[in-house]
Amino acid sequence: MPFDVARDPHSQNDLTAVFRSLADALDPVHDVIDTMDLLVEAATRFTPAVEAGIVLADDQGRLHVLGSTSERASDLEEAELGIEQGPCLDSFQSGQVVETADLRSSIDRWPEFAPLAVRRGLRSGYAVPLTLRGQRLGSLNLFFDRVGVVTDEDAAVAQALAEFATIGLVQHRALAERADRAAQLQHALDSRIVIEQAKGALSYQRGVSIDDAFLILRRHARATGSRLHDVALEIVDRRLTL
Repeated sequence: MPFDVARDPHSQNDLTAVFRSLADALDPVHDVIDTMDLLVEAATRFTPAVEAGIVLADDQGRLHVLGSTSERASDLEEAELGIEQGPCLDSFQSGQVVETADLRSSIDRWPEFAPLAVRRGLRSGYAVPLTLRGQRLGSLNLFFDRVGVVTDEDAAVAQALAEFATIGLVQHRALAERADRAAQLQHALDSRIVIEQAKGALSYQRGVSIDDAFLILRRHARATGSRLHDVALEIVDRRLTL
């Protein structure tokens, strides 16, 4: 969901409001995409950056664009990942801040990316890794239309935004993992209840013990290549008689 903050780029209260919104965004009801969108927007409002983007690594370590301030930023990030060179990639791989004071002087380092960025009207960059206890999650990338404009204050704001991004990503991942584990556990519990009901029904129908009823249930499941839960459900729903 969107976040409402003041729009004066020179207001300290505005920056405070942004961080308050970021803190609120850690609530499970907020979508991680909304949080990242707020972050890249804040990066261009509270630093001289004209564009910003966030890239995130998947389980295989491949980076994907998670948020950007514009199509120009998104296209540049996608191109950077496609050609596998640029500040965000270096920042992610090294776990260090990558400051590019002048992209025109970085052609030897990034022979394809640097000219591409310059053609898009960008002159310098500042990439901050998203890391937590040695785990690299992605990077926050700021781009500027002037050379060497990052001050200590700008760097501090970028670092703070990157840390919020990291916290947000870790929290959302943890919630998703817990939700997945909870769903798996609930499914297992529900399956066990259905199987117990089927065992009781078979025991009554066949006049056998609960243990023998389970053996009958299991034998049929294996013979037909079915899951125990599925066979049990058919018995409980009276769609199958053994």
